[in-house]
Amino acid sequence: MSRPPLGPAEVVVDLAAIRSNARVLRELAGVPLVAVVKADGYGHGMVEVARAAREGGADWLATATVEEALTLRAAGVDGPLLCWIAGPGADLAAAAAAGIDLTFSSEEQLADLARAFEGRTDPARIQVKVDTGLSRAGAPRAAWESLFAAARAGEEAGRWRVTGIWSHLACADEPAHPANDRQEQVFRDAVAAAEAAGLRPEVRHLANSAATILRPSVRFDAVRCGIALYGLDPAPGEATDVGLVPAMTVRAPLMMVKDLAVGDAVSYGQSWTAEQPTTVGLVPVGYGDGIPRAAFRADAPGAAARVGIAGALRPIRGTVCMDQVVVDLGGDRPPLGSEVVVLGPPGAGGPTAQDWAEACGTINYEIVTRIGGRMGRRYVDSDAAGGER
Repeated sequence: MSRPPLGPAEVVVDLAAIRSNARVLRELAGVPLVAVVKADGYGHGMVEVARAAREGGADWLATATVEEALTLRAAGVDGPLLCWIAGPGADLAAAAAAGIDLTFSSEEQLADLARAFEGRTDPARIQVKVDTGLSRAGAPRAAWESLFAAARAGEEAGRWRVTGIWSHLACADEPAHPANDRQEQVFRDAVAAAEAAGLRPEVRHLANSAATILRPSVRFDAVRCGIALYGLDPAPGEATDVGLVPAMTVRAPLMMVKDLAVGDAVSYGQSWTAEQPTTVGLVPVGYGDGIPRAAFRADAPGAAARVGIAGALRPIRGTVCMDQVVVDLGGDRPPLGSEVVVLGPPGAGGPTAQDWAEACGTINYEIVTRIGGRMGRRYVDSDAAGGER
């Protein structure tokens, strides 16, 4: 795959990786795949990722908000589409008209949907989310009987069709956690209660990325995969290698190289001081571009995040600034303009998103989702001739 000359910092997304990951997950699960593209495709670009996921065999797409779902429709992305957050002011009527499945968890939300759907001549599509133990959105057990009865009454009145019932796991990345068994059983109870109320949803879905890989018993009629779609491990340390390919690489140019003497301090607060002569390099990305300030901690400088320059991993030194970071080159002097691999797939010459997550005390989801800021985003297709798209 050819590369253009290195310019400003950029996020490079390989759409072939997205397609491949969708195929892997669809084949592994053996049931329809719901590709989660919320939060601008976890930082990869929602519309482009959605199209690539469809090409890779994703049966459904999913967003968090109505606005995200409508953006996909406006871009010409069709097919089954679920969203689950309809905040105040969300255009529920437009979403229904666009064939978007809207989620409800309470009778109050059902009443909002009924008002929004007034005047429709065909039933809207809605799905019910139940709380099985995450204690976030979702109907609690005590509300099921009344809620399911109200939902069925709306079906009989022709207002909507309940197309799905679903929930979300709290500890799927810890396969031995007892919450997984509890939540699975609660979900099965909810499905039985919904059926007893006369509801016959098309899809029952509980599995997220980690559960899709690690817990076959919760695959039901579909699986919802977010982070795995982007090629990142949803359960680090749990031997989950199923052939996923990270889709994101972040590159930047080396802007400056300078010498430091013993005692020279770096960045705001002078939180790191050279203990021996060295060289440092300036990389033009910072927290304004999504680089976590926790990439360097004065109390644990040995745990600093690293970037790849000239075939070696170089640790960040001193506080991450809004626009730039300083890295320790260890006496080397790479040419100005050399490629800095901020993060990328294994073998790309830099750290992975998981490496960043471990250095910053967070999860790989946060690393890729927050990256961007002023960086340009460029799409490539490693399966296509020339590599560009």
